[in-house]
Amino acid sequence: MSSTPPSTPSFQPSSPRLGRWAATILVAAAAWVAAYTHLTDFADVFVGLLGLARGTHAAEAVHFFIYDTPKVLLLLVAVVFIMGVVHTFFTPERTRSLLAGHAAIFNYLLAALLGAVTPFCSCSAVPLFIGFLSAGVPLGITLTFLIAAPMIDQIAVVMLAAMFGWKIAALYFAFGIVVAMLAGLILTRMKLERHLEDWVLNIQRGAAATNISQTRPSWPDRFDAAWASVKEIVGRVWPYVMVGIAIGAGIHGYVPAEFMAQIMGKEAWWAVPASVGIGVPMYTNTAGVIPIVEALYGKGAAMGTLLAFMMSVVALSLPEMIILRKALKLKLIAIYVSIVATGIILVGYIFNLIL
Repeated sequence: MSSTPPSTPSFQPSSPRLGRWAATILVAAAAWVAAYTHLTDFADVFVGLLGLARGTHAAEAVHFFIYDTPKVLLLLVAVVFIMGVVHTFFTPERTRSLLAGHAAIFNYLLAALLGAVTPFCSCSAVPLFIGFLSAGVPLGITLTFLIAAPMIDQIAVVMLAAMFGWKIAALYFAFGIVVAMLAGLILTRMKLERHLEDWVLNIQRGAAATNISQTRPSWPDRFDAAWASVKEIVGRVWPYVMVGIAIGAGIHGYVPAEFMAQIMGKEAWWAVPASVGIGVPMYTNTAGVIPIVEALYGKGAAMGTLLAFMMSVVALSLPEMIILRKALKLKLIAIYVSIVATGIILVGYIFNLIL
């Protein structure tokens, strides 16, 4: 009896494409490290060529802009590429399958963690929302995922760690998970399914077939997908990065530290809810808002206030609410925003107490 030969694995070390990708990644990583470790020198030389004296408003603003622009873009490219590879292991169908089941507390944690590591944003909120409900995922768990997906951003974690240290980044991640889970649990207890749009309610659960491809992409395919993510995401967000850094540079160079400490310091009890109120109608992303946070922090603003502002910008943006309106009635959107905003405000106060 002849034996069936083993199937050829998708990971082939001898693949020419894999070899080219390995060489490209090694060269790119070396260039990335060389550039990142000389950002201060580059900014110093640039300011000197302009004939600006360090310590003046203009020099400090220009130095901030020249230093932060390549730093943020370098971090952005690296994180998007790495997470682009990670994302090839997560498809909407696989994520939906993982979340389907009983509304146990573990499922809320899993939903929040999946939201933190998967690439879904407000653009894909409505189809994912419908797909999750069709697969039998409870509303509260679905909303937990949708809260965590934009609010806990991999780019934000890395950038916060690079600018403020891993303690701040870890606290941001942990509190983001907690806010998403608590909001989902509260929304589940409120039994808000009746506030879904009628066309969503009419979808029969399980009607959408879940076809999870069993074909695993090769590593060169994963790298191709990651590079495509870099071109798409960096190409889409770089204008926001430039605007955010420009605003941060102006704050860094010209806004008096005493003024910022007064209106966004720990002593101003109203600063946290005010920052959330300002952040909700804004339309930007973490890569664009973090340079502003960095500049405000350097001027004496409290970290809790700044993180509340950042989380409100990315988790409760007006465009996302407009997209979700296609599936949720206004009352559910209002409840959703109120609960998430309250959680973010509490996180801001807690951060200001412990830091």
